[in-house]
Amino acid sequence: MPTERSRRSYTDTASSSRRHRSRSPHLIERRRDDSYHRHRYGREYERESRKSDYNEPPRRISPSHDKPRHEGRDNANEPKIQIPDKVPNNQDLTKELNGTAKPKVPISLEELLQKRESEKQVNERPKFLTKEERAKVALEKRQKEVEEQRRKQEEERRQQEEFQRRAMEEARQNGYGRDRRDYYDRYDRDRYDRYDRERPRGKEREIEKRPTEKSDKSDVNTEAEKLDEKELQAIRERYMGGERKKRKIRKMNEKKFVFDWDAGEDTSQDFNPLYANKHNAQMFGRGHFAGIDIKEQKRDRAQFYNQLLEERRTLDQKDRAEERMEIDRRKELKTMWDDRHWSEKPLTEMKERDWRGSIPNPIRSWVESGLSERILNLIESIGYKEPTPIQRQAIPIGLQNRDIIGIAETGSGKTASFVIPMLVYISDLPRLSEENMSDGPYALILAPTRELAQQIEQETLKFAAPMGFNCVSIVGGHAVEEQAFNLRNGAEIIIATPGRLKDCLDRRILVLNQCTYVVMDEADRMIDMGFETDVNVILDALPVSNVKPDTEEAENPAEMLKKIGQKERYRQTVMFSATMPPAVERLAKRYLRRPAVVTIGTAGQAVDTVEQRVEMINDEGRKKARLLELLQGSFDPPIIIFVNQKKGCDVLARALNKLGYRATTLHGGKTQEQRESALAHLKNGTMDILVATDVAGRGIDVKNVSLVINYDMAKNIEDYTHRIGRTGRAGQSGVSITFMSNADADVMYDLKQMIMKSPISRVPAELASHPSAMAKPGTYIAKRKHEETIFQ
Repeated sequence: MPTERSRRSYTDTASSSRRHRSRSPHLIERRRDDSYHRHRYGREYERESRKSDYNEPPRRISPSHDKPRHEGRDNANEPKIQIPDKVPNNQDLTKELNGTAKPKVPISLEELLQKRESEKQVNERPKFLTKEERAKVALEKRQKEVEEQRRKQEEERRQQEEFQRRAMEEARQNGYGRDRRDYYDRYDRDRYDRYDRERPRGKEREIEKRPTEKSDKSDVNTEAEKLDEKELQAIRERYMGGERKKRKIRKMNEKKFVFDWDAGEDTSQDFNPLYANKHNAQMFGRGHFAGIDIKEQKRDRAQFYNQLLEERRTLDQKDRAEERMEIDRRKELKTMWDDRHWSEKPLTEMKERDWRGSIPNPIRSWVESGLSERILNLIESIGYKEPTPIQRQAIPIGLQNRDIIGIAETGSGKTASFVIPMLVYISDLPRLSEENMSDGPYALILAPTRELAQQIEQETLKFAAPMGFNCVSIVGGHAVEEQAFNLRNGAEIIIATPGRLKDCLDRRILVLNQCTYVVMDEADRMIDMGFETDVNVILDALPVSNVKPDTEEAENPAEMLKKIGQKERYRQTVMFSATMPPAVERLAKRYLRRPAVVTIGTAGQAVDTVEQRVEMINDEGRKKARLLELLQGSFDPPIIIFVNQKKGCDVLARALNKLGYRATTLHGGKTQEQRESALAHLKNGTMDILVATDVAGRGIDVKNVSLVINYDMAKNIEDYTHRIGRTGRAGQSGVSITFMSNADADVMYDLKQMIMKSPISRVPAELASHPSAMAKPGTYIAKRKHEETIFQ
C-alpha cells in the first residue's frame, strides 16, 4: 500500500507534469535552448544568466557578427564568445545529449589528395577567352573596383556622420562645457554663449543635413560617371588605338635674340612727300660735304652736270659728243683683253693674260713645242696626239734647263713630261766613247719600286732606242753580275731603285761622275718606303762642279742654257710627286735650285675620269659573294684586285682559279722574275685578273684596265689614291669599287671628302652617316648630355 507520503509525492509529480503540459510551447523551447547553451558554453552562460533579472529569461549571447556596428562604452569590456550562426534543431540536440549522434570522422588522406589534385587540374587548365569575353571581364573588374571605391567612400561618410552625431550628443549631455566655463573670464563666457546661440538645433540640423547628403550622393554619381567615361576611353584606346599626342618641339632660333637692325626699324626715312625731292647745294671745285660718302657725292654731281649740259647743248654739240665717245670706245677695245679662248687664237695674238706668269709659255700642241723634227716624228709614231696638261707646262720649262717640281694626278702622263726634255738635254752632249764610258751615265731616273722602274724603262726605250741612246735598268731581284754585264758598253740613261743603285755604288760597279740630269719619280713614295737616306747618298755622289747657283740666274733660261767650259752644262733636277709631305719638301729644298712648281689638279686627288663606288660589307662571306657578282658583270678584263696582305693575295687568287677565272698574283714575296711574268701575262691577255698588294699600287701602267676592286681598304688615303689610279689613265674612264667595314674607320673621313670632290662619284648613305666619317680622326666631338655614357 502506498503510504501518505508517497501518495503526496506522486500527486505533486502529477500536478507538476500537468503544470508543465499546460505551459506554452515557447517556454519549453526556451528551456531547451538554455540547456543547449549551458551544455555548450558552460560557466560563461551561467554567469550571464545570473546577471539577468528573474522576471525575464537569461540573455542569449549572440555571435560577433550579430552585434551592432557602434556600441557604447559599457559594452567594450564584455567577453566575446563565438557562437556558430546555425543553431541545431531539437532533434539534433536530443541526439547529441543522448549520445546517439553519429561521430564526425575526419576526411581521409586519399580523398584530400584527390580533391586537391582535381582542383589543381581545374586551375591549371588554360582558359581561352574571346575578345568580347576579355572586354566583359575587364568591364566587370573595373565595375567592382568602382563599387568598392564607392562603398569605401560611403562607409567613410557614414563614420564621419556617426562621429559628429556622438560628439554632439556628448557635448549636449555635458552642457557644452558649462561647468568649466565658470573658471573662464567674461570674454570667454560671451564667446561660448555666442557659439550656443548660433548653433543649429533640432529640425534645423536635419534640414541642413539633407541637402548635404543629397549633394554627396550627386558627387558620388558624378565621380562614377567620370570614372565610367575614363574607363570606356581607356578600353577604346586599348583595342582601337588612341591618337598619339605629338610633342611640341621648340625651335632653337625662337630663343635667339637678333641684335642687328632691320630695315623696318630705320627712323631716318622721311615719309612726308614734301621731303621726297630735296634740294642739294652744288659745291664748286673739289669741295665736299663732311660726313657723306665722297664717291656718292661725285656721282650725284656728275649726273647733275651731265643732265644740265644735255639740256643746254645744241644738236651739233650732241653729235660731236657722240663722235668723241665713239673714238674713246675704239681706243678701249684695242687695249681690252680678248674674250676668245686661247686655243682659238693664233700664236701672234696670244697675250700675257693667256700665258699667265713669267715662266715659259705652255705649249698648246706638239707643233708649238719647238722640238726637233726627229723627236716630233717619234711622238707621232708612238701615238701621242695632244699633250696632257702636265706635258703642256712641264716640257717648256724642262727645255729651258730649269729645275721642276711636278705635282700631278696619277695617270696624267708624267713620264713623257720628263723623258722628252731629258732626251733633248742629252742630245747636246757628246756621245759616249771608250774615253768617257767609264764615267757613268748622263741621266739618272730614280723610282721607288721595281715595277715602276721597269715601266719607265719601257716608255723611255720608245724614244731612246730610235735616237741611239742606251737605257739600262738596275733594280732588285736580278743578279748584280747580270746588271754589271749590261753596263759593260756604257749607258746614257739609267733607271734604278734607290736600294740597288746604292749597292752598286758601294761595290764600285757604277759611278756618277758625269751625271747631269736627275729625275726622282714618285718622290713621296720613296720617302715613305724609307729610302730617304739612300736618296741622299746617291745625290751626294753626283758631281758638284755643275751645280746651279742659288740666285736669280737659276731662273734665267739664257744663263742656264750656256755650257760650262767646253762640254758641261748645269745640272738639272726634276722631281715628280703626287703629294708634298714635309720630308719631300726638305729634299727639294736641299737639292733643287729655284724650282718651278707645276701643279695639275689637286695634290693627292684622284683623276676625275674614275667613278668611285663604296660598299659597306662587314661579313667576309658576303664580301666574296659580292666579288663574284662583280666579276660576272659587264666589266671587261684586265681587272686589278687589291688586298693588304700577301697571304690573303695568294688565297684569293687560288680561290678564283678554282672557280674558272684566270688570275695571277703580285706582291712583295714574289721574285723579280715572277713579278715581271705576272705583269707580262696581264698585259698580253694571258691572265684576266691581277690580285696584288700595294706593290702594284704605284706606277704600274696597264692599258685599258676597266675595273679596280679594293677587296681590302687601304690603310691611308694616299695608297687608295694610287690604287684607283691604275684605271682611267690617259683620258679613259674607269670604275673603282671599294669594300669597307667598321675596321676602316680611320680613313672614312678622308675617303668621304675625296668622293665628294669627284664630279662623277656619289657618297653612299652608309658612309655619309657613319660616325667616323663626320669628323677628322683625332678631332674631339662634343656630345649632347643625353648621348653621353657614364657607366656601361
